[in-house]
Amino acid sequence: MAQKQNLSEIAKDPRLHDLRQTQLQVAMGIESGSDALRGTLAGNTDDLSPSTLIDISLNDPFVPAKLEKALSPRSQRVSGPQGNVEPLTLIRDPAAWTVADWAGKDDWIYQLTDQDLAELDAAVTEAQARGIRQTGNAYHVQEVVKSQADFPLPTLGPKLVAIRENVRIGRGFQLIRGVPVDRLTRQQVMIVYWGMGLYWGNTNMQNAKQHIIGHIKDLRQTVNSTTRVYTTNLAQPFHNDISDIVGLLCLQKAPKGGLSSWSSSLQVVNEMLLRGRQDLVQELAGPNWYLDRKGEIPEGEKPYFRLPILNYHKGYLSINYSATYYELAQRHPDVPRMTPKQKEAVRWFNALAKSDELRMDGDLQPGDIQLLQNHGILHMRTAFEDALEEDQRRHLLRLWISPPNDRELPEVYRPLWGSITPGQRGGIWGFEDVPPTIPLEAE
Repeated sequence: MAQKQNLSEIAKDPRLHDLRQTQLQVAMGIESGSDALRGTLAGNTDDLSPSTLIDISLNDPFVPAKLEKALSPRSQRVSGPQGNVEPLTLIRDPAAWTVADWAGKDDWIYQLTDQDLAELDAAVTEAQARGIRQTGNAYHVQEVVKSQADFPLPTLGPKLVAIRENVRIGRGFQLIRGVPVDRLTRQQVMIVYWGMGLYWGNTNMQNAKQHIIGHIKDLRQTVNSTTRVYTTNLAQPFHNDISDIVGLLCLQKAPKGGLSSWSSSLQVVNEMLLRGRQDLVQELAGPNWYLDRKGEIPEGEKPYFRLPILNYHKGYLSINYSATYYELAQRHPDVPRMTPKQKEAVRWFNALAKSDELRMDGDLQPGDIQLLQNHGILHMRTAFEDALEEDQRRHLLRLWISPPNDRELPEVYRPLWGSITPGQRGGIWGFEDVPPTIPLEAE
């Protein structure tokens, strides 16, 4: 059974050292092509391919300057926690953290116990005994396991709910370790993951195929501007998903790369304010931020949508940020051109998110589930090299989760999320004529 691994142990991974060395070289301007990158960030490119935009986002050498005399938090207005946030103020909230806050701590990691595993085994056996239909690659778990009552976890269930609440209104992230993916069949893995997800909320569709459990795997396909990057081996720059919470279950890690990082987007805003850039925070809260839909367009909608990066609403700050999607939307002639101030704001936001002070790094192991809240936490992954053997290729399963007790969101989220009703919002919508499906293999 896997053991707990704290942040200091994870940080010793030589692959993470290589990642930090690359970022340090980039920050010092050692990487070749820095001038070209600066020109691209100034808007001097027509290349909107995923690989180019990702390279720009990850390899920009810009490092936000600190003030010669840092602004004291006491000199700034402070509000919080979430539910009591005032616009353009420093936020005091459990999800507004730095890496230093978690040094030497591992209470964000929960190791499944023998009792937990026994309850999961019993629930899987009970579900399979009721008969689960399979048609081709589709395994219809959702037809049999419809609620928590169909997947009883007497002692683990309350723990899963408590974990969700810590992600939803606490620190914003959690690692669950020890799902026995090595001894379960693929069908049993799907039952376990789906059943656990019912304790976190309702699930969202993840693509036009209406997958309710998604496969994060390189499909080895031709990549173009509308390719969803999770189906490639490219790096994914910092972003949040179209759901209140995202869950990632690791089935197999890559031989090289594919490392996971996450940052507090709330603290990114705090750092901007502490560096005297309230003007950039105001810009991020402005209305004219356009993002590309990457070809998944609901009927009657445009191939892009508008959604501010910072959304202050009824005492909450909800942050929606997807690096490269703003630049990609520029391919549409009716989308306004990004202003110099917008480009500067994105550059600051991205640089702070990936800084050593705010970026936590980890290496998901088979059987790990990473849970992240999407309104105040960003995540990314590095590029990876896959194994040749099919069963050794990097493979994660994803859940997009909408808890029924989550915060209110402003109306401006509706074009992207389809709904703003807690428990019913998020995901890729507009393809309701396609039935929801749980594919056993990536497609």
